[in-house]
Amino acid sequence: MARPRSDDRRRPAPAGRWGIGRLKARLAAMMRRVPLGRDGAARVAQRYIFILPTGAGLMLALVLFVTLAGSLNYQNNLGLLFTFILAAAAVVSMHQTWLNLLGLEVWATPGPGVFAGDDAQFTLTLRDPGQRARADLRLRGWLGRVHPVALAAGAQERVTLTVTTERRGHQALGTVPIETEFPLGLFRAWCLIESDARVVVYPRPAPVAPLPPPVAAAGSARAQGDRGEGADDFVGPRGYRPGDSPRRLDWKALARERGLIVKQFGGDRAEELWLDWEQVSAADVETRLSRLARQVLEAAEAHVRYGLRLPGRTLPLDSGEPHRQRCLEALATFGQDPL
Repeated sequence: MARPRSDDRRRPAPAGRWGIGRLKARLAAMMRRVPLGRDGAARVAQRYIFILPTGAGLMLALVLFVTLAGSLNYQNNLGLLFTFILAAAAVVSMHQTWLNLLGLEVWATPGPGVFAGDDAQFTLTLRDPGQRARADLRLRGWLGRVHPVALAAGAQERVTLTVTTERRGHQALGTVPIETEFPLGLFRAWCLIESDARVVVYPRPAPVAPLPPPVAAAGSARAQGDRGEGADDFVGPRGYRPGDSPRRLDWKALARERGLIVKQFGGDRAEELWLDWEQVSAADVETRLSRLARQVLEAAEAHVRYGLRLPGRTLPLDSGEPHRQRCLEALATFGQDPL
């Protein structure tokens, strides 16, 4: 008997080719999203609402079928009346479930920037433009967390959704499902809200990244040399050296497991810091960005003027919270296409 060739043997189907997860993803891609208006708000119209019976609704349909068949078989008029009343209530319930989403206005607002690994926050505002109270609205956020909302007539409510970040760049909120089973739970209606809200995700700061030596500001009386030791102004942190005074240890940094760091103090002469890509040694791009992020935070805490030099981009010397955010955002979007 001839042995079958290897080409004739059945090859196993690729894993997940016809899986449930792939089917759900295709169905979700086919569903229409509520588009954004010119003002950034999504308004739920008729063609964007989907509705299906729930488990209770399917059970009621089975009961109605049994009671209808029994009433017709035994010519029971009271049973027919009871069946028609229940069917009419189910139809009215389906209409009210659909109306609970119709005309709803939703818009999303991004929260402040976060570091990679932290939770980004988005604020969703729901508003009823008419005079219809809306109960039992449910927002499904990250990982399927349900946020129930009840709207009074003409009112608006805010809901905060959190999204776990993994890498630097821009974290988008994406599509947010809103569903309802009001009033009887026989039908479930839902719509998919499209959102363009994005949060800037900064690189995760390295535990320790020593600052480069400061230089004297232009026009200073002592343009050469460093600041020297003193006790007037805080210069910045440095690594611990044997013999340093315990009073100058940064105990908060030690509690954050950043090691022994000493606070440096100097005279009253203004100085400048340049945080340079070329001066940071690292094995890869992400590690270098992480160390530069730590240097930006340390320079901001030192209240000195500092600038940032990246390949193809330079942020001039400045200080303050807006400058700190600009530097961190430049690190977050380094090497990525602008939006």
